[in-house]
Amino acid sequence: MRRIPAILILAIIALRADAFPERKAYQVSGKVLRTDGRPFSDMTPVMFLHGAATPFSAKALTGPDGQFKFKDIPSGTYMLIAALPRFGETRKTIEVGPSFADSKGRVVVSLEIDAASMVDKDQIVSAVELSVPYTARQEYARAQEVLARRDIDGAIARLKKAVEIAPQYAAAWNQLGTIAYQTRQYQQAEEYFREALKQDRSAYWPLVNLGGALLAQNKIQESLAVNLEAVKAMPGEALAHSQLGSSYFSLGRLDEAENQLKQAKAIDPAHFSMPQLVLIEIYARKNQPAAAAAEIREFMKLHPDSEWIPKLRKALETLGEK
Repeated sequence: MRRIPAILILAIIALRADAFPERKAYQVSGKVLRTDGRPFSDMTPVMFLHGAATPFSAKALTGPDGQFKFKDIPSGTYMLIAALPRFGETRKTIEVGPSFADSKGRVVVSLEIDAASMVDKDQIVSAVELSVPYTARQEYARAQEVLARRDIDGAIARLKKAVEIAPQYAAAWNQLGTIAYQTRQYQQAEEYFREALKQDRSAYWPLVNLGGALLAQNKIQESLAVNLEAVKAMPGEALAHSQLGSSYFSLGRLDEAENQLKQAKAIDPAHFSMPQLVLIEIYARKNQPAAAAAEIREFMKLHPDSEWIPKLRKALETLGEK
């Protein structure tokens, strides 16, 4: 069997969660339940939906039966987050598009949560975060509201107001960095993430996001150190493993890259960083066409609405498979 064409590999490795054509809006709904199938009676899970590749944020409360709903969601890749008071949060990548929707445009997602397993560093509120005044938090909340309407400029203005009021507000700096990253302003994103960490060295998300911003700028050695730190800080987070795998891959350390990317898939198979794409190249370089084909098929199953599906089908044909 022949190897995958190099030009195709370069194209699909550059692909991330924004490779979905524009389509109509959908409704995302579902239930959050305990592992025994019952809803949470002693707490109210809060649901968040964040755009993986474009700036977007929405919030919804669950009902007594665990039901939640988000309306008017365009096709694409999203991070669905269920936050439980006093316990932490669970994250899951979801795809929104025709392959996952019913005839009425509804995408149904269910989450079963073991609250006892959610204890992690996210539930630890730092002294820096506690020092943020209400007025700054209010600006941050308003930024999320306008971001739900996809008003990016409005969200940025609110977030800048929040850090003007409270320069120590790491979460607001991180949100500014996330928006900059998603709009491909990678140097600006790096600066925001570094400012967040300057204000609160214990903050996790600016750390792992900094690793991604460094990777995007091809600052591989720096990204390796940051992503190693992120994996150590939160070994159960898929993004850290995926980015560390990409750092190792860029340095030609293929076995270490493969190990980290497999760990990312084990945590969240459909993760928006799409670890399968880097694994395809790893197996191509190792001359393991069957393994590369398996990753292509897995990607096609998990992301059936991606505009890259036709190219991946051709790659399978090149490998002698269908």
